[in-house]
Amino acid sequence: ISLCVSMGVTQGKNFTGVKEFIFLGFSSFGKHQFTLFMVFLNIYTLTLAGNIIIVTITCIDRHLHTPMYFFLSMLASSETVYTLVIVPRILSSLIFHKHPISLAGCATQMFFFVTLAINNCFLLTAMGYDRFVAICKPLRHTLVCGSFGTGLVMAVLQVTAMFNLPFCGKVVDHFFCDIYPVMKLSCTDTTVNEIINYGVSSFVILVPIGLIFISYVLIISSILKISSAEGRKKTFATCASHLTVVIVHYGCASISYLKPKSESSIDKDLLLSVTYTIITPLLNPVVYSLRNKEVKDALHRAVGRNIS
Repeated sequence: ISLCVSMGVTQGKNFTGVKEFIFLGFSSFGKHQFTLFMVFLNIYTLTLAGNIIIVTITCIDRHLHTPMYFFLSMLASSETVYTLVIVPRILSSLIFHKHPISLAGCATQMFFFVTLAINNCFLLTAMGYDRFVAICKPLRHTLVCGSFGTGLVMAVLQVTAMFNLPFCGKVVDHFFCDIYPVMKLSCTDTTVNEIINYGVSSFVILVPIGLIFISYVLIISSILKISSAEGRKKTFATCASHLTVVIVHYGCASISYLKPKSESSIDKDLLLSVTYTIITPLLNPVVYSLRNKEVKDALHRAVGRNIS
């Protein structure tokens, strides 16, 4: 990442001496920034607490040593680091306002954001597949490694292409180093970068959506073969939480990264970014797991064991 930044600064030396970026973030909200700070802080605290509980309870309770909870713990771990990369700086900027970030810091933040966002996309795909079949342990590990490896490769590609650009501006009209807001600051033609980013976005959004769709077609066809109405209802209920997370996650991602540039709006982009960086990570522990009966039972067993 540092090498990419150094190359970008060297190439852009004749244009500008930009060595850091400043986020505009939520500056337009004026006196409401402290309110936003408290809201985001509470959401972030709940997200961290929920994800830590999921990972801990999955590790210590043998009843949860199943493929489903293996994926949930991996998603919870990924979401924890994902929010750690973005949210603390958001909270800091709401208090200290124009808080600068170096080019190296921006590249690092973008690298981890892209890696973990893509990792989450493919983990949700694997979890959709897991709803249809029981996955053996070796395949489980292969899917998780594949998800992270795909995110890593795509992040290297995007960040390298981005920070080889020369930059003329230093004010990012956003609250973190997202791809398109940073790209707007370049002094040169960014057509190649736009093609790369659109290609990566299409791959990591449309391919998982297609695979999840196939999984649910198979699930529905299996549910329809169940003779008992109660059995059909119970089987489909196990998919409801996953579908909720999938719809919100991919819905926001599709609107943010696949829409035409002509339809871009700063306020709408900001709202969408808040949704997929702050609100969506809360869905995993709250909607996906902590309302799950098996997780509640595991928590009761853990609390009871500690009291004894």
